[in-house]
Amino acid sequence: MGCARLAAVDPLDAVGREAAARELLGAAGPELDIQPGFHCDNGKNISVGKRFTANFNVTILDGAPVTFGDHCMVGPGTLIATTGHPLEAQGRRERLAISKPITVGDDVWIGGNCVIMGGVTIGSNVIVAAGAVVTKNVPSNCIVAGVPARKIKDLPRSPR
Repeated sequence: MGCARLAAVDPLDAVGREAAARELLGAAGPELDIQPGFHCDNGKNISVGKRFTANFNVTILDGAPVTFGDHCMVGPGTLIATTGHPLEAQGRRERLAISKPITVGDDVWIGGNCVIMGGVTIGSNVIVAAGAVVTKNVPSNCIVAGVPARKIKDLPRSPR
């Protein structure tokens, strides 16, 4: 229901959008910006730090906790999915779901059209290149890219 309330707010009403987003999420720091097209399972499992931005058409399937640090940006069209299904056919026939938490550190930029899978931890000061599919943990201070995502470059440590 919370996503519907957020979607109903005029895209030009930044104050109203932020208020609706704060009502939807489990916790949010100052300077919250969620653009139109945002979808989630329930919202209360999502916690974001200060200066969080979700660009257009971001989906967060929060069957388990999704936690973002400070100064994080999520690019348009990105899917963050805590929930998947069993590898065994019988479990899939029964529509069983497996949810694993996702944790994102501080100063992370997730590019457009990325996929972040359940159980993943992304360190701080990380760039996830556009279109990457993150299936494993990502260390701090690097850029990852590709399908599946792999480290392609180290970044200097971010100042505190």
